Amino acid sequence: MTEATLTAMRASDEHAARLAEFSDHYADIQRRRANLDAEEARLLARSAAYADAFADATVPAIFPPAERLALSRRSTCAALAMATRTPERTVQRATNDAERLVNEAPAVLESLEAGRISARHAQTIIDQLSDVPTAGRAVFLAEVLPVAEQSTNAYLRKRARVLRERLHPESITARATRSEADRRVEFEPAADGMAWVHLFTTAPIAQGIIERVEAAAAESRKAGDTRTCGQLHADALAALALTGVTPDDVMSSAVLPHPIEVQEHITPTVQITVPALTMAGVSDAPAALDGYGPIDPETAARIAVNAPSFTRILVQPETGAVLSVGRNQYRVPADLQRAVRLRDGTCRAPGCGRRARACDLDHSVAWEDGGVTDVGNLACLCRHHHRMKHLPGWNLDHGPGGVLDWTTPDGKHHRTEPDPAPF
Repeated sequence: MTEATLTAMRASDEHAARLAEFSDHYADIQRRRANLDAEEARLLARSAAYADAFADATVPAIFPPAERLALSRRSTCAALAMATRTPERTVQRATNDAERLVNEAPAVLESLEAGRISARHAQTIIDQLSDVPTAGRAVFLAEVLPVAEQSTNAYLRKRARVLRERLHPESITARATRSEADRRVEFEPAADGMAWVHLFTTAPIAQGIIERVEAAAAESRKAGDTRTCGQLHADALAALALTGVTPDDVMSSAVLPHPIEVQEHITPTVQITVPALTMAGVSDAPAALDGYGPIDPETAARIAVNAPSFTRILVQPETGAVLSVGRNQYRVPADLQRAVRLRDGTCRAPGCGRRARACDLDHSVAWEDGGVTDVGNLACLCRHHHRMKHLPGWNLDHGPGGVLDWTTPDGKHHRTEPDPAPF
């Protein structure tokens, strides 16, 4: 055996040893993470049980029993969310899942605690378990847990869906009819002036939309369009949704319109914040579209031209201070309301992202307690946090400059500040 061969073998052995070190360490981290996830599930389940047990003692009796229970749970979840800078709905969902894991699938929780499965595996199992009848749950868990302990989560999802379908006593037709009631469209802002639109609808409709979009894109490519397939699919769907043309019109025109052409068909009621220097034409600082954030000035101008109702808001370029909120409505309360919503941007409860225009305008010091109706005593609170503010243990202090100091029932303090200027 030559020296070169021996050197290569030693290098191979060293590589194998080092790789084994990495993989073993990585696997150990995953086991410890799974153990912590199990510990978190137990804690959240205990917190929910505690909230239920003390609902009558912590929520005023003016609320009916079921509402007292719900408010107690939401108050507890809000305190946990604020303590960890986590969205409140995330904590609520995690608590519901934790209860199901602890109470309905203890064997799955034990496997998670031992690090044999991950939190993603456990989530897949309890998601599918929720629709399995009580009589079939033991069978479902007995069959699906060994799969989880030996396979990837993607494979587990496939097997769990098949098993759930086999054990479900209700026909898929009845379930599909019920699920159809949940159809909806959701908007998700993205970076750099982009956004996602999610459509949740029946599988046949979704498939039909995709086929129309792909066919229109294919026709445009045949006509020499150089846009990518992804771009053509996006532009075809936008054209169908916004231009008022039928799919056949798009197909017959061969070349799809570009996004700039499609934007000309947008006729919303918009609120756009524009830096004073941009409005004067001496700066290209971005404008801000209410509900989204920064957009380029040219796009803002194109949208504004077609808007039947338009509120232009000028801000000082260095400090972001409001210079004008427009005079579309003369009465002072309307201008004051607009100024407060502009200042806050979202609900002012820690971690809540509900847009200000969908929130209540709350008197931090109640009117009946001598509070005044001015910008220094008003804040945007969503209906949930508006009600929660009045529960025992919660307190809100309104400081100078719109700073809010919250105190939660566990004695912790959280501070929120007005929405920063979007430029």
